[in-house]
Amino acid sequence: MNAGSALGDALVYLNDPLSWTRPGGILDLLRDHLWMTFVAVLLAAVVALPLGLWFGHAGRGGQVVVATANLTRALPTLALLYILTAWLGLGQWPTILAVAVFAVPPILSNTWTGLREVDPAARDAGTGMGMSAARLLRDVELPLALPLIAAGVRTAVVQVVATVSLASLVGGGGLGLIISNGIFTQRYGQALAGALIVVAVCLGLEGLLAGLQRMLTPAALRRGGRRRTPPVSVADPAPAAAP
Repeated sequence: MNAGSALGDALVYLNDPLSWTRPGGILDLLRDHLWMTFVAVLLAAVVALPLGLWFGHAGRGGQVVVATANLTRALPTLALLYILTAWLGLGQWPTILAVAVFAVPPILSNTWTGLREVDPAARDAGTGMGMSAARLLRDVELPLALPLIAAGVRTAVVQVVATVSLASLVGGGGLGLIISNGIFTQRYGQALAGALIVVAVCLGLEGLLAGLQRMLTPAALRRGGRRRTPPVSVADPAPAAAP
């Protein structure tokens, strides 16, 4: 089958109302896909956010924790999925746990980095006002770090949406089932349609979360970002100091 024929079959599949509304159709599989994504990102956030906030605020040990978490990216996703399936059996949970492992590093590293990049002058001002450590974290550090934290969650969500497609290989359902069924039955137009749906969901969530990230960014930081001068590269001469 050539590419043009597969694309035509994909459009026919997507334009068929029954493909969307029948039991086990696109809408049902999309619901399962988003549910697994939500649970996986929630589990990753429950682990990564407290660790990132703690080590970012304390300023000690964070680099080791982030580096250790990043090592999980070297694990083959499919291998981890099959290991969890052998332990838990077929279904959604092996996929949820496998992709949750890979969602931890971006959330953890961005949370830690966001707190470490808070202007020390802001911390000093809060300490000078008599703020406790908990209040300093809540009222000063966290609001300033929120844009980077949101960026980490955004990255994790998009990664998870794409990877959850593997759930179809272990009986977990989701949009990947359209792709795998299409390949196994040699209906490559259906497989292409499933891939296009996954891409559309990723792009849609990326745009939605990008807008949410902008809303969470304090207005002063957004204005400062627009006025910020281009960074100086290592090869560029340092700007002259003002007299």
